[in-house]
Amino acid sequence: MEDVLTVYQRPYDAAYPVVCLDEAAKQILGEVREPLPLKSGEVERVDNEYARRGTAALFMAFEPLAGQRSVFVRARRTCIDFALVVRDLVEEKYVEATKVVLVLDNLNTHGAHSLYEAFAPEIAQRINERIQWRFTPRHGSWLNMAEIELSVLARQCLEERMESQERLTAEVSAWQVRRNAAKVRVDWQFTTSDARVKLKRLYPQLLTS
Repeated sequence: MEDVLTVYQRPYDAAYPVVCLDEAAKQILGEVREPLPLKSGEVERVDNEYARRGTAALFMAFEPLAGQRSVFVRARRTCIDFALVVRDLVEEKYVEATKVVLVLDNLNTHGAHSLYEAFAPEIAQRINERIQWRFTPRHGSWLNMAEIELSVLARQCLEERMESQERLTAEVSAWQVRRNAAKVRVDWQFTTSDARVKLKRLYPQLLTS
């Protein structure tokens, strides 16, 4: 926990950008009956019955100090999908950075091992050498600021039904462009000092003579 909180207290450094990465799922749902058309003074009305068309995975990469986020929509969220997202971040989005400081939770696909599942060893090593891995503790995924952005994305963009991955991708992309243009950041207030007071029960109790 303190490792992650210390990273959050660093000043902005383009050579070592702090990027929070997390993922969520979105159901792809089609209409069984066409919604009733809009009329003056009325909202669109849709039938409560829908057709399930699978799910899509949303990978949120959020750079809190820069107020920038990249959302990747993929059909699944396997270790291969995770590795492809990380490669895009390291070798495209942050190609000029010395190292990307990547904050993640402890999901079993998260880590350098997924790079070796997806790529030849020399490529996996090349990507891994550009990353500083920072993991939140077990049951401490709330420390990952990407969760906040995923929550905002869900409220602002994902409440209506999406009938295809293509539609989902288009809607998410438009949301991302607007939010990045506004450079919306997170005002993170929880520090290591706060943790040592408010979460004192989690620290070892030292016996003094």
